[in-house]
Amino acid sequence: MPDKEFNLLHEPWICVMTPDAEVKEVSILDAFRHAHEYRAISGELPTQNVAILRLLLAILHAVFGRVDIDGELDPLCDLKPQDAYDRWQSLWELGKFPMKPIEDYLSHYEERFWLFHPETPFYQVADTVGIDYDASNLNGSLSESDNKIRLFGQCSGALKKELSYSEAARWLINVNAFDVTGGRPKVGNKPRPGVGWLGQLGLLFASGKNIFETLVLNLVFLKDCGHSCWQKEKPIWEIPVRSAQSIEIKEPDNLSQLYTHQSRRILLKRNGFIVNGCTLLGGDFFQKENALNEPMTTWKNMAEKPTEQSVYVPSRHKPQRQIWQDLTAIVVQRESNRPEIVNWIAQLKEKNCISKSIFCFQTPAIAYNQKSSCVTDVFNDSISFNISLLSKAGEAWIPRIIEELKNTDLLVYQLGVFAKNLALAAGADKEGPTPKGRQDEYTMKAYYELDAAYRNWLESIDPEQNLDIDATMDNWWNTAKEKVREIGRSLILQSGANAFVGHPGQMTSSEAYNLFLYKTSSRENLLKKSGGKK
Repeated sequence: MPDKEFNLLHEPWICVMTPDAEVKEVSILDAFRHAHEYRAISGELPTQNVAILRLLLAILHAVFGRVDIDGELDPLCDLKPQDAYDRWQSLWELGKFPMKPIEDYLSHYEERFWLFHPETPFYQVADTVGIDYDASNLNGSLSESDNKIRLFGQCSGALKKELSYSEAARWLINVNAFDVTGGRPKVGNKPRPGVGWLGQLGLLFASGKNIFETLVLNLVFLKDCGHSCWQKEKPIWEIPVRSAQSIEIKEPDNLSQLYTHQSRRILLKRNGFIVNGCTLLGGDFFQKENALNEPMTTWKNMAEKPTEQSVYVPSRHKPQRQIWQDLTAIVVQRESNRPEIVNWIAQLKEKNCISKSIFCFQTPAIAYNQKSSCVTDVFNDSISFNISLLSKAGEAWIPRIIEELKNTDLLVYQLGVFAKNLALAAGADKEGPTPKGRQDEYTMKAYYELDAAYRNWLESIDPEQNLDIDATMDNWWNTAKEKVREIGRSLILQSGANAFVGHPGQMTSSEAYNLFLYKTSSRENLLKKSGGKK
């Protein structure tokens, strides 16, 4: 068997969706050559897709951070910010990638893109001596232990312990980005420093109509809200391989290095032409507090008081919430609090580098258990809105949209209270699981019913069209109120005779319904304290 095998630049391994909605495997170079023809990266998981997206972005930053679209040397780190916008616009207007600069660059580093190599296997460490796993820890959407089978696994039986080279390449990228914390280090080894870097984020990226658009939209040539350049690009294949376990490093100051960050030390194991396992240990890590060079995440401020110094950490997405429920974290008025990818798109629009106004942002995410030792969920969501909301024309709109979102939460909360009161009226134990369960059930139902309507309403808002803000907010308030009340009406009709008579010490169903109608009759009433029996 050859020492060097399966070069990722030339061998097909990235799953893409064709215009005919078929999925096929392509090489890195073919992904760039036909990026304008392929609809999307379409692998086994949304998390795997974004990890591969960041790999392709790292290549583009390494190329076009140094040369212009004609391949002429002109490093962005030596230029003014406006030059970065000009380079981005020239690339966008081409509509497809200029292949010569990309091919010239990748041919120079071709030796570092062999999946199997005696010294520098791609995204691996040749002399790793770590924890041994079989291929089932690479293959599938959830981790597996001796006493817990994987949910939503991609294969079963013997097949789940065998991977083709192309499958192994995809899962290698995924594990490096999202690996769990668990695993018992061997004697003398350090524990792994948390989950993979992408698993710590509230991931967010701009999505275009094809892979070319998606890649270029996420090609963030400037940092600090579009005001300064990144430092010299240093992707992982341009620097010597680090093999020591659990090394704390400085936060990368360039995106090609950040996007190829090696959270794990991995070495694939094979038998013939089948990958049947891997060796894995903790890799490089940096502190997530104020790691603001990361452009693809939402943030939350950990400072408890306004007078305290701000400490920003990534804000993970929650599987039980639609992304629009957390819209505030995406469109917050202060640029420093927003995801940098959102700021970048807003700057491109403001500087007339792009004509489109409605942008879609996807939020692939992964959820871990409390100890982050196994995966509990993998999910994906998206949201579209007019980027002009983040311009001067949208300054008056954002606080009103956020206020209306809070009112929506209060409407849904009142529906949950009503469901709980009906359960109590029917005789459910106040301290038992039923009232809380009913509250949670109908809270989720309300958000589900509101989902499509809210997304359509948000996307329809164009602050540059001189829309009436009050009328637009009232339109959503009336829509949300009616949908929530409709669920409430169905609840009262299902409540039964016991709830109508009432349980001693609790409201009857009629009293609970009247209180629900009163609380949801106006925005002001939502904020009033509830009356009724205790």
